[in-house]
Amino acid sequence: MTYLYLLINLFTISYPLAQSFERRLQYYKRFKALFIAIGLTAVFFIVWDIWFTSIGVWGFNEKYLTGINISILPLEEWLFFLTVPFASVFIYECVWYFLPQIQNFKGISSATMMLGLILLGLSFIYRFQAYTFCNFLFAGIFTFYVGLKNPSYLAKFWTSYFIHLAPFLMVNGILTGSYIDEEVVWYNNAENLSIRFYTIPIEDTVYALLLFLMNVYFYELFIKKFKLGRTRPIVNG
Repeated sequence: MTYLYLLINLFTISYPLAQSFERRLQYYKRFKALFIAIGLTAVFFIVWDIWFTSIGVWGFNEKYLTGINISILPLEEWLFFLTVPFASVFIYECVWYFLPQIQNFKGISSATMMLGLILLGLSFIYRFQAYTFCNFLFAGIFTFYVGLKNPSYLAKFWTSYFIHLAPFLMVNGILTGSYIDEEVVWYNNAENLSIRFYTIPIEDTVYALLLFLMNVYFYELFIKKFKLGRTRPIVNG
């Protein structure tokens, strides 16, 4: 289906965008922080994307694209780094509002740093697979750094991350060939572990972690900088 990747992007952002003006969440009031966070994170991921596309670590099936390219990336890939973070941070905001009882607990910082170190160790072990190495390396460094900083939202982030995996894997499943004749995004299996969850490379769950965590980190940084705050529900008891 021509334009499938574009339709996936539109589907991804449609509900969070429609609910941005909902009277309780008032997501739109933090758009200034959100779009700066998305922009800063996108710079990193797009440079990485251009590099890996140019050396054949992954690529795109023109059958499902509009044919509009910016640099060597299709327009839809650029939009991915807007729509997915927008929707992911929306989930994070829902956790903030609807699950205010979730707070950092003893050991969450250490567990986060330990995960970062494990990812760094795995990046060394699989240093000859470009996607696995870079993915685990970048995610390991950033996860360790955020764990070291131990921000007050860390427990809310991890809750949001595990919730967001369900829609992320659904979208990513379609992109990697689930439910359709051919994949929208193809991967060179020589550059990854060749372990798939259905059609999704296992590395994509770590890629999703880094993409989400970077956006939340910058989002919270600019919420504080601009003193945007949040509407909080009343918690009984």
